[in-house]
Amino acid sequence: MQSLQLQNESLVEIATFLIRRWSERENTTVEFSDRVNTKTRLHENRVILTPIEKRIGNEFQRYRQFRTSLWYESMRVKFCKKILSNDHAFGFILNTMETVRVEQLGRKLWKGMDEEIIFNYAYMLVGRPQLHTVYGKARIVEAFYQYFMFGTIKGEVQSSHFERVKKASDFAKKIVDESIRKKYDTEWLEKKVVEIIKILDIDSLLTIPVSLPFMKVGMALSEEELLKFLSIISKNKEGDFGKIDPKSALSGENIYDEYKVILDEKKKNEKKGLGPKSIGVKIPTVANIDETIIYDVNLINNLKIKFKELKSGWKEQHNISGDEFDEENYIEEHEPFFTDIKKLIKSKIVILLDHSSSIASDALEYKKATLALCEVLAYLKVKFAVYAFNTHNRDIVCWLIKPDNMKWNNISAKRLAQVVANGSTPLAEVYGKIFPTLQSKRPDIFLTLTDGEPSDPDAVRNMTKSFKRLGINMVALGLGPNTIRATTIANNLKHLGYEKTMAVSRLKDIPSKVISILDV
Repeated sequence: MQSLQLQNESLVEIATFLIRRWSERENTTVEFSDRVNTKTRLHENRVILTPIEKRIGNEFQRYRQFRTSLWYESMRVKFCKKILSNDHAFGFILNTMETVRVEQLGRKLWKGMDEEIIFNYAYMLVGRPQLHTVYGKARIVEAFYQYFMFGTIKGEVQSSHFERVKKASDFAKKIVDESIRKKYDTEWLEKKVVEIIKILDIDSLLTIPVSLPFMKVGMALSEEELLKFLSIISKNKEGDFGKIDPKSALSGENIYDEYKVILDEKKKNEKKGLGPKSIGVKIPTVANIDETIIYDVNLINNLKIKFKELKSGWKEQHNISGDEFDEENYIEEHEPFFTDIKKLIKSKIVILLDHSSSIASDALEYKKATLALCEVLAYLKVKFAVYAFNTHNRDIVCWLIKPDNMKWNNISAKRLAQVVANGSTPLAEVYGKIFPTLQSKRPDIFLTLTDGEPSDPDAVRNMTKSFKRLGINMVALGLGPNTIRATTIANNLKHLGYEKTMAVSRLKDIPSKVISILDV
């Protein structure tokens, strides 16, 4: 089970569902970033999480930490009025007290979280630095954090400093308890931070260094070591949580079934789309490949703006008669009436991407354009499937990038990123491999993107006829380095039986060309 890795992108949907359920804020969004620590931006309704692979422990333990940190951020969204920066002592201390306040408030609503919180505390303690590695007065603040949160400190501080830390921690617990008892919020707690600053004898603008774990990312503790930390936390938190069995907290039995379902679902998604009739079609292995290199965010966003009317499903159409009168148009002597016209894309489309060696020099831009096309089709809720072909280990292979019954997601993007441009253009053979699938699915349009002439034109012509007999509209997009070459390729494709051919010399025009052929 541990060999199956959960990718951050696969967790976004789960995280979004959980955070909206826990926080009761339906517009909250979630994203992952390896550039910042977990944080919530209240004014943006946005939660940024540390990627799961950056956490300590085995796969299941990291999932549990991810889930609990998500719960904490949900409680911040629900109960916090403001969240300050952790870069300086004042904000760091306020946020620390708010963590305990929202935890106690959240536990009243979500009573099944106790064992997961204790488990998470153990890893939080593991991840804190030894005090001798923190310099200057920041050591006092770190000691305060550890003693307040865990009831213990890692390492030693001067006895006079420890007395201040203990006094400040006791005071902080007292005012957090009071805030909960009297239902005070963040702003009341913020006014008390000054007193803690005075007790610790520090400057409120003291810079707090980013604390890095002393263990390497992904390294797992032995069961014996983890039980030791869990025993410390369970004992020190008994006043708040009651008795929690460290072994029960270690097992995570309540969460394991949920985790197993997620892994099973991920495995299904990776294999989805290959049935008995898909013989000859292969799925690229989902490896740890960085699919972000083929994302052109500007192109995707511009396309979404361009086709937003198709997304909304409505468009105003002006005419000499209509449902409503437009005074401005009348004054400007344009058609004075307008009617809202419903616009929906009804076409089901299958896209085949040529990845022969002739595309190799432009492979990156080609993939960016085709990925942008997929993003926009998903945005417009078009039902589509994507295949690609190349030569792999001397065999002609048709690769399944996205079946029509699976949402476009990062797994599909990873599949596309892995297909290497190699080999000739054996269209007839590729069509033969994909024919059984299309025979059962019967899409409205079968679109082929290619930059070359097929190896066997007569065989392609025969296969084109076979698809057309199924009622499938055959379309081809001829790709060329310039207008003349692209037009030549498109004209040559006309003789192969395609009902429509188009020429594209700029790869970024691919999405717009494809959407233009869809039945609205």
